[in-house]
Amino acid sequence: MPEIQGILFDKDGTLFDFNATWGAWTRSFLIAETGGDAALVRRLAEALGYDLEREAFERDSIVIAGTVEDVSGAALPFLPETSQTALIARMNAQTADVPQVEVTPLVPFLLGLSARGLDLGIATNDSEYPARAQLRAAGVEQSFDFIAGYDSGFGGKPSTGQLDAFASTLGLNPAHCAMVGDSLHDLHAGRAAGFVTVGVLTGVATAQDLAPAADVVLPSIAHLPDWLDG
Repeated sequence: MPEIQGILFDKDGTLFDFNATWGAWTRSFLIAETGGDAALVRRLAEALGYDLEREAFERDSIVIAGTVEDVSGAALPFLPETSQTALIARMNAQTADVPQVEVTPLVPFLLGLSARGLDLGIATNDSEYPARAQLRAAGVEQSFDFIAGYDSGFGGKPSTGQLDAFASTLGLNPAHCAMVGDSLHDLHAGRAAGFVTVGVLTGVATAQDLAPAADVVLPSIAHLPDWLDG
């Protein structure tokens, strides 16, 4: 493996546990958006790949790796009295304040990576505004040299725009960068951009799901330092 000089992280399901963060909140959001219509809530949940009983997302849910435009587009047929622009605005405003469940204490974890001389970045299919708000609330926004949402001008994953921008902005050779994520969108983007690809199991995908596109699959980002040392 080449020496890693930069690490680009996905956000949801990678830095923050996906279902622990978004499971219960999503149920409340669906109920609010449908006015509590139980039948409509169930239909909307099914369209988004969300299990109401488990308060958890299915492995093939559009929410896992889709952008807010993808998710709002899937929801819109069930919410005819709103517009996509208004729905996206509500989603961005509300998700910015949702308490995030950290996979591992992020402040010391990221300080440890920075102490190794690594450049760090975020590439998320979330919007940049709520992503920055969540990172700021966790006290780690300043730990990253690069933060990009799908709406930051580089596109979203699995396209390589965010990854290309991370490498070029920081003057890094893509072969010496790692893309760390919990979905195939993350890993396919990493492979296409020439990054080393690291899958983590803190989203909803299994090791078997991620293995074909990953150079390594780790239980969580907490295992990255040992992997780097190895």
